Amino acid sequence: MTVVEVRTAAGSLRGRREAGVAVFRGIPFAEPPVGPLRFAAPRPARGWDGVREALSYGPPPPQGSHFGMEVLAREAVGDGWLTVNVWSPDPGPGAGLPVMVWIQGGAYTIGTSGLPEYDGARLAREGGVVVVTFNYRVGIEGFGHIEGAPANRGLLDQVAALEWVRGTIRAFGGDPDRVTVFGQSAGAGSVAALLAMPRAAGLFGRAVAQSVQGTFFSPELAADIAAACAAELGLRPTVADLSAVALARLSAAGDAVGAAMGHRAGRWGPAAHRSIPFSPVVDGDTLPATPWQALAGGAGRGVALLVGHTRDEQRLFTALDGLLGRVTPEQAATALRRFGPGRDGARRYRDGYPDAGPEELYERVHSDWLFRMPSLHLAGARAAAAGGSVHVYELTWPAPGMGGAFGACHGLDVPLVFGNLDRGQPAVLIGEAPSPEAEAISARMRADWTAFAAHGDPGWPAYDEGRRLVRLYDARPAVTAYPEEASRLIWQDHAFPALPLTGR
Repeated sequence: MTVVEVRTAAGSLRGRREAGVAVFRGIPFAEPPVGPLRFAAPRPARGWDGVREALSYGPPPPQGSHFGMEVLAREAVGDGWLTVNVWSPDPGPGAGLPVMVWIQGGAYTIGTSGLPEYDGARLAREGGVVVVTFNYRVGIEGFGHIEGAPANRGLLDQVAALEWVRGTIRAFGGDPDRVTVFGQSAGAGSVAALLAMPRAAGLFGRAVAQSVQGTFFSPELAADIAAACAAELGLRPTVADLSAVALARLSAAGDAVGAAMGHRAGRWGPAAHRSIPFSPVVDGDTLPATPWQALAGGAGRGVALLVGHTRDEQRLFTALDGLLGRVTPEQAATALRRFGPGRDGARRYRDGYPDAGPEELYERVHSDWLFRMPSLHLAGARAAAAGGSVHVYELTWPAPGMGGAFGACHGLDVPLVFGNLDRGQPAVLIGEAPSPEAEAISARMRADWTAFAAHGDPGWPAYDEGRRLVRLYDARPAVTAYPEEASRLIWQDHAFPALPLTGR
């Protein structure tokens, strides 16, 4: 092991060389949000004397129970969740490399930067960029709308991490004036939110949003869900009541509410049908408006945007629900009624896809509502406003794993962008031995992402509402008009407002 040391304003750090890059893990960017700081906005981490070891990831934040993530959090040692990790091909204050800051997804309920699929070594080494990943609070700790606490604490953690990058990344070879944020799913929803947040202005100049999760909550909806979580424990949704509750116990209360959301669909609407208990809250302060409203009004002016989605976003969730090949006409009709836009959304889908069977209609409306159309509308809002370019892509390459059953599903882009095709949970989509085709598509996406981070141009024409040109990533990449035209027309007049509390 080759030891590498850097000096920052907070103190010296000792990392090591791995796979041709210098790696530093578990660097605190904020104080642990426990005790008096629980449910508070993040506070900058204190400095230290001597040399701090930066060889291991920081512990995961408290997690929901999906995919066994709560086990990682329960077994972790310490409460220093708010940490960053850095991969640099050329550490040192004079390198001036582009910086790419990753925000992981997880439905705002799970997520930690220490997962193997987020290892930044290959992206940093082959792309000539500094890669940064970090933890932020999720679930009730980060997004529960609690009386006496600032809203959107998870987003505030993200701003704090970007502030750390702004003040510190030069020591690792990065250029603080060439920072790109990139994220997927809830991470892409976070990127969209950061574009709309005044507190994030000036902290990044480029943004990549991969499969934007389109759920943003009104304060009333978020407060009602938080009240239900607290009621699981016989408490009120206040800092005074919840601050002494054990972390795992409070996360379990969030799990219980999430699992039973369908019973409150008359009150909580589409979020309940998709069991989404937490999302950014359009509170008028931390987040003044939805990203679509904000960008249309000029927010994020000057920030270049790269945004896109996969073709078969819903397929992964259909498989997880055990419905592949089993969607009934009744289930399709229910999905069209619940998630199609406007009163005649179901009719629009049947007219737009006249040859589609129940499963295709079911998957299209779910994909469009949660990921595809929020992503496209973000591009449209940016294209319509002056002061920033936007490039759009769609991943259409079908995942070969599991006999090809997953198609170009949600999450397939993550291993392709990082180049980690044989590790982590998404690797099951690629198959046991990555094919030359998978390697080629991954290399193309990594080259385009890092070119965008370096120069603001991923290599194909900018998107506009006239030609609507997009990059398709497949065995034979192409640039063509946006291929999901029927869905685009169905959703063209939808505004993606903050989801309301219905009151029933």
